Amino acid sequence: MSPLPNDWSRRLRGGRRWAVGGAALGAAAALVAFAPAAWLTGALARASGERLLLADAQGSIWNGSAVPVLTGGPGARDAAALPGRLHWTLRPAATGVVLRARQACCIDGELALRVDLGLGRWKVTLPAGPVGRWPAAWLAGLGTPFNTLGLGGSVALASQGLVAESAAGRWSLSGGATLLLDDMSSRVSTLDRLGSYRLTLSGGDVPRLTLATQQGPLMLSGDGQWSTHGLRFRGEAAAAPGSEAVLNNLLNIIGRRQGTKAVISIG
Repeated sequence: MSPLPNDWSRRLRGGRRWAVGGAALGAAAALVAFAPAAWLTGALARASGERLLLADAQGSIWNGSAVPVLTGGPGARDAAALPGRLHWTLRPAATGVVLRARQACCIDGELALRVDLGLGRWKVTLPAGPVGRWPAAWLAGLGTPFNTLGLGGSVALASQGLVAESAAGRWSLSGGATLLLDDMSSRVSTLDRLGSYRLTLSGGDVPRLTLATQQGPLMLSGDGQWSTHGLRFRGEAAAAPGSEAVLNNLLNIIGRRQGTKAVISIG
């Protein structure tokens, strides 16, 4: 028995709906599969307040490369790029994605950053171990006071299993990280070396930031807290005995003078 005309009409409309749905699903899959690298670079620029940019991005969000650039933020004239290109891959994981990055100049081997996503929450995990070493001159891209100081030396980052997590608009840190400023120098000082310094980030209910001098004629110290209101840091800079005259100009730039010391205040 032949189908009735109305049956054919319903079947035809159903087939069209399936075809349109399939085409839309295929287009969405293709869009995700071939998403341009600019999607990732744009997200990083927004998250960093346009202070960390990935310039000349090539490839896709899943497999791409770019040149890391530090800037002073929106409308800033200062900018400094790292030598060579940063290469990355982004792969889905059980509850999020894993970002792997390589850069010959600055990253120790391969950096693996895990991002877990959930309803109204996210978590970023930086595995324990050395992360990388960057030229201190790169910081000039951030503008004042780094562009005035003209820093030399290197900045090395190591993780002690640092985990940053946000849930319901509140964020927390666990684990820790250490930033070593090694063999620092400045063009505003006639000294070949100012010293080496350690900046330690410790997670907890109230994450803490501690600055200490490892060695050198310029002595830096300080302590701060990181909260939802931002960073609040108080420290001081001073010259070791016998170096007061040669470091006087640098101390004037570092912070507000208070006798023989310079007060460092953030937040």
